Amino acid sequence: MAQVQEIEKAIGAHGMWKARLKAAIDTGKSEMPVETIRVDNQCEFGKWLYGATLSAQDKTSPHYSKVKELHAQFHKTAARVAALALSGKKAEAEKMIASGGEYAEASAKLTGAMMEWDKSVK
Repeated sequence: MAQVQEIEKAIGAHGMWKARLKAAIDTGKSEMPVETIRVDNQCEFGKWLYGATLSAQDKTSPHYSKVKELHAQFHKTAARVAALALSGKKAEAEKMIASGGEYAEASAKLTGAMMEWDKSVK
């Protein structure tokens, strides 16, 4: 059941990214460098996803591969939003996090895939 807990924690943690990015857009500052945001193995979920806790069988599941791919895309997209915010391109950054924007879509896809994975292991 540790797997379920990690996935559920990740859903909540990645949901908080929008607030962090919105703050970066509003202030022009970020608590985390863009390069750190871009990589998908620095957040707690990424460390777990790439770590030794999951079995080889878990890592060959279709849920794992889908989540891993979408998680990487999410971080790349979040980094683009942060880069725009830090370079003063507020309107472009806001467009990305708005409903239907690139970040909003990446976030929704990742959350959906994590929820599917969560259901499959319960």
